[in-house]
Amino acid sequence: MGGLSLLVPGGSGQLGKELAALGEEAGLEVRAPGSAELDVTETGAVVEAVAELAARAADSGRYPVVLNAAAYTAVDAAESDEERAFAVNADGPRVLAAACSSRRVPLVHVSTDYVFSGDGDRPYLPEDPLGPRSAYGRTKAAGEDAVLGSGAQAWIVRSGWIYGVHGHNFVKTIVRLEGERDELSVVDDQVGGPTWTADLAAGLVELAGAIADDRAPVGRILHCTGAGQASWFELARAVFTELGADPERVKPCGTEEFPRPAPRPAYSVLSADAWRDAGLTPLRSWREALSVFFARHADQLRGTA
Repeated sequence: MGGLSLLVPGGSGQLGKELAALGEEAGLEVRAPGSAELDVTETGAVVEAVAELAARAADSGRYPVVLNAAAYTAVDAAESDEERAFAVNADGPRVLAAACSSRRVPLVHVSTDYVFSGDGDRPYLPEDPLGPRSAYGRTKAAGEDAVLGSGAQAWIVRSGWIYGVHGHNFVKTIVRLEGERDELSVVDDQVGGPTWTADLAAGLVELAGAIADDRAPVGRILHCTGAGQASWFELARAVFTELGADPERVKPCGTEEFPRPAPRPAYSVLSADAWRDAGLTPLRSWREALSVFFARHADQLRGTA
């Protein structure tokens, strides 16, 4: 793993920042530009960035890999701004994949559980048919197609329900609301796999290392989420517990009580079987990860959520 040189588009996002921090901690060579520095929809900039990565890796004797964390993730806003969401989530990966293909640089592209319809009743496998119900999901599915059809040496890694110390996310919102409200209603009929960005970042770097070591997975689509499953209600109660607050203050409700512009999948748990079969380390349980997250960041969360 010490022989990696990484380019992380989307480096200013919650996952990108985690990848940059992990890479530097592990002694990797990492460049993690935010969208202001590297717009993945700008072909010339992307071609130049991938060329620089390849040249830098050759000079240092490291193995180059692009980990694409750039995404338009405002799920509700995408319903009225699908053109911009498509540019970032579909055109961007297409441009990245073409540049990686021309330089023979492997690409790992992060996708989402929202590419599925959510009508299932068992964890989704990588090969299950897609059926996105939102503009966000449609644009991410189009990005997957663009990457897989590019001819690049590329892998799709789907995750979901991502939270971390950086950026905006559900866990940080619940921390803030715990201090503002006596009671909180949270939907109990949407189920997924909560995933800490630190654990996902570690999984992505492990995958990059396997690619560099000629142990790349045969399957080009993998799932990487926290083990187990929870509803948003259960996750919110767990957050209250970690804060030392009474979880009974969190009350269950149905999706229909909180109408949103974008429909959410009712069930979007992802199976880790393909990840495990590829010899990669499955992520710990979502509940254990949440406890470690709070043990590490509790004071910071209360100050910034």
